[in-house]
Amino acid sequence: MTAGQGTATGPGAPPPSSPAIELSEVSRWYGNVVAVNEVSFALGPGVTGLLGPNGAGKSTLLHMMAGLLRPSHGDVKIHGHSTWLDPAIYRQVGLVPEREAVHAYLTGWQFALFNAQLQRLPDPAAAATKALQAVDLGDVQHRQIGTYSKGMRQRAKIAAALVHEPQILLLDEPFNGMDPRQRLHMMELLRSMAAAGRTILFSSHILEEVERLADNVLVVYAGRLAASGDFREIRRLMTDRPHTFTVRSSDDRRLASRLVASPSVFGVELVDGMLTVRASEFAAFTMLLPRAARDSGITLFELRPTDESLESVFAYLVRR
Repeated sequence: MTAGQGTATGPGAPPPSSPAIELSEVSRWYGNVVAVNEVSFALGPGVTGLLGPNGAGKSTLLHMMAGLLRPSHGDVKIHGHSTWLDPAIYRQVGLVPEREAVHAYLTGWQFALFNAQLQRLPDPAAAATKALQAVDLGDVQHRQIGTYSKGMRQRAKIAAALVHEPQILLLDEPFNGMDPRQRLHMMELLRSMAAAGRTILFSSHILEEVERLADNVLVVYAGRLAASGDFREIRRLMTDRPHTFTVRSSDDRRLASRLVASPSVFGVELVDGMLTVRASEFAAFTMLLPRAARDSGITLFELRPTDESLESVFAYLVRR
């Protein structure tokens, strides 16, 4: 599968045929546990969301792209070069891990400076200051990170990853702990970086985060790539699928006979005084139900979708 393939920019950029990130039939297992199972995709400039429930394999994928884990099978490449045992890729890649990896006794500026020095930048102090200002930590850059809130610590990690202005950013749950204002600022920063030609891949288990920021999406479930491509198309697949609802009303039997006559309803069942309805379209059913109840003089007490968890949505995409 290919999602958002494009070209890199800047000095020494690879030829247009080389994706910024490319995975080919990549698997990673730990003993008998398969964390990632034959995942393939290619990415170019822009913002891509890596969406999936906790434990789906998102962090494992990001760590293999960053060269921190070796694939058990398949190839992971950055600009055409394998990420494993190639420290040169860190000139082009910035990684923000989900885990806290920041010494509490360092100030925000010291942490950013340390990363700038590791990159052997010509003016590490200026680079550290610029990165901290970009993530809106300039006013507190000389406070110890141990005094920061979780959202501030997240931004300090992002500043450290941005300090050498990499072409590729890998962000693992980057918005954890941020308040709404901080999220908006960070999203705007990432959008501007993508518009400048950078490749940004961020993981999330929150659909709304991906919807607000990403143009393309990779949906991962149980270590497999369930879907990839334009976010609007994937969103349509998530909503235009069979749905199950639980309904309580003043006359479940009469309501069931009315609903089953609709072509969008393909199953009704009365169990323990509760009406279960299976419908082909979410929006169509939510419009049909109140109209059917009103026309039949029936009072609705409860309507509840029973299969709307992210896990059920991702499982459906895998089965397609």
